[in-house]
Amino acid sequence: MGECEHCTRETPALEDDDVAVVLFDEEVVSQETQNQRDREEEQDEERSGEQTEETIHLRSNWLSHDEEEGRSERSRGKATLCPPACCVRTSPASSSSSSPTSAEKPKRCPGLGLFYAFLSTLVFSIVSLLVKTIQDIHAIEISAIRCLFQMIFVVPLLIYHKTGFLGPRDKRIYLVLRGFLGSIATILFYYAIQQMPLADAIVIMFSNPVFTSLLAWVFLKEKCTIWDFVFTIFTIAGVILVARPSFIFGERLSSAEGVNHVKGAAAAFAGAIAAAFTFVILRKMGKSVHYYLSLWYYAVIGLIASVITVSVLGEWKVPNCGRDRWMLIVIAVLGIAGQTFLTKALQIEKAGPVSLLRTVDVVLAFIFQFIFFNLVPTWWSLGGALCVVVSTSGVAVRKWYTSSHKNKDGGNM
Repeated sequence: MGECEHCTRETPALEDDDVAVVLFDEEVVSQETQNQRDREEEQDEERSGEQTEETIHLRSNWLSHDEEEGRSERSRGKATLCPPACCVRTSPASSSSSSPTSAEKPKRCPGLGLFYAFLSTLVFSIVSLLVKTIQDIHAIEISAIRCLFQMIFVVPLLIYHKTGFLGPRDKRIYLVLRGFLGSIATILFYYAIQQMPLADAIVIMFSNPVFTSLLAWVFLKEKCTIWDFVFTIFTIAGVILVARPSFIFGERLSSAEGVNHVKGAAAAFAGAIAAAFTFVILRKMGKSVHYYLSLWYYAVIGLIASVITVSVLGEWKVPNCGRDRWMLIVIAVLGIAGQTFLTKALQIEKAGPVSLLRTVDVVLAFIFQFIFFNLVPTWWSLGGALCVVVSTSGVAVRKWYTSSHKNKDGGNM
């Protein structure tokens, strides 16, 4: 092993031929004349010189630069031989064949994006349920507390990603509008949940994707097909079935629902429109603004607007010790968790499947309403929910189909 330290490759087969040639020449020299021996020696020297050059050339293909220097020094002196078992040779072919396997990236778990989407849907449904259980605190104050916790959560992320707190100069007006309209949508949604049955409020609020397509067609000049108008008509019909206004359904049915039901329906519908405007603004900004910066503006402007509004209305109230305070903290934390899961889902999965899975929110709302409030939905509410879910699912499927064909066409090009 001590001698093999100078050998890191197996000796090529051509070296055995060199040794055989030397032994054969010694036998010939004993039988030939001195002149023939001289000629044979000259030929042997020329032949051994050529073979030595070939051997060195073959070795240079296997050795690194440092090893070649050591080998060249030994080739001028004695050749050191060692048993093949003591030498370790790494075949270039084997290393090249194993490189693609080692370079392969681990595949993502199939369905992980949809799993994140389901988690976000479940978390948002729980948030709506908790908001419904808090009746002594105004919806604006609940929104303010959520914005406060979201600010605390987003500040370290902005510092870590070095995005700043103001954003690009040409995008600040859009960020302000996003924060204002987003906070308005949240306040109206919470108010609707407190004023009307949980499932009805979620069904009306869930209609915002249909209005987003129309607003994007108006303000962003996005393509709008006949199907978008059909889905819009179905959505409005579903909202009317859930709201059941008196000028359509008569005074008897509307009075049975109560004034709060109509107020909650109007707030939910206005919140859906505000959310649709928010999504249009986010599309307008695109990827030029970091996602956490958008959340930062929503939290700051939402907190300022909520504090001012609840102070003007005189509805500010310190939450009672115990259950209410814990509920508010849980609502704020789960709201952040739901947004995080939804962001992860959209980063992994296409928007179409994620939007389709979000329809589970409506189903969970009816289940929670029946289990926790012992409230059986009316046929009007179920019919309206069916219209809204079919419309939003149709919008999601159409966009999914369109984006898939665009990707295929781009791949063929």
